[in-house]
Parts: sequence; C-alpha cells; structure tokens
Amino acid sequence: QLQASGGGLVQPGGSLRLSCAASERIVMLNVMGWYRQAPGKERELVATSDSNSVTNYADSVKGRFTISRNMLKKTLYLQMNSLKPEDTAVYYCNGRVGSYEYWGQGTLVTVSS
Repeated sequence: QLQASGGGLVQPGGSLRLSCAASERIVMLNVMGWYRQAPGKERELVATSDSNSVTNYADSVKGRFTISRNMLKKTLYLQMNSLKPEDTAVYYCNGRVGSYEYWGQGTLVTVSS
C-alpha cells in the first residue's frame, strides 16, 4: 500500500532523500510519517506530517532532516542532511487515516565511510 524508496549507502555528512508513494487504493491519509529501526533496537519515530502540514521531529534529527508531503499525489518525502553513522537503519513510511494504518516495506539507509 505504501512504497518507500531512496535508501542507500552514504558517507557521514552526506545527504539522501527518501520517497514514499501511496497506492491508488488509499484514498487519503491524515498523518504520514517516517520511522526507523536500527539493528538490535526498537522502531522509533523520525518525523510526521499531518493533513495541515504540521510537522513533528525526533530530537535526534531536528535541524538535519526535513519531512514534506504532496497531499494531491499522496507522496511523502524525507530530506536527510548531515547524516551520521547513528542514522543507519531501515526507514519505514507510515500512513494513518481513521482507524486504518499502513506501512511501507522499508528502505535501508547506511551511513558509513
């Protein structure tokens, strides 16, 4: 239902842009967000954006990551700058409307020299 892309290998200090597209079966999404799960750790919130484009960020990514969305195209983006090795994780796209929740398949981001 959600397709994430854009992950890859990047050096510390580098940038990546993740994208997430919702399938046509999903009519609308109120809140969309990015979560990540590092090896051996629990999944954690990275950033969210609601239907009014109000955003929320984890403290660890504030000032470095920017979430944005195209409401009409039901797409979500995450611009990641000044990447650090601790940002290495599988990043998941999430979307919610009412009692429904959708997850993307995850895209791996590896920050390493």
